[in-house]
Amino acid sequence: MNIDIKAEDGFQLVTLEGEVDANTAPQVHQAIMPLAVPDTKIILDMTEVPYMSSAGLRLLLFLYRQTTANSAQLVLVGLSEELIDTMSVTGFLEFFTIRDTLDAGKAAL
Repeated sequence: MNIDIKAEDGFQLVTLEGEVDANTAPQVHQAIMPLAVPDTKIILDMTEVPYMSSAGLRLLLFLYRQTTANSAQLVLVGLSEELIDTMSVTGFLEFFTIRDTLDAGKAAL
């Protein structure tokens, strides 16, 4: 799992590469949760995430709750069709702002 965090103009860009599962979710959690501070804007680029287990979905839900509690904004970009389907079936899709591309994600902030 590679996690790249960059402070862009007005938002934090978090790029994930690799699978998010029970082994990697704690690493991702530790890296991105400190970003969910009041009034921040976060784009989570998941273009290079081929698989996400239930541990990854729990991580996303926790991140959603943290950003919502802090009046922060979170946009997910680049989700695979499989992940979108999984999030739709589980009801997670309705919690998140999701865009296909980074440019579309920036526009959603």
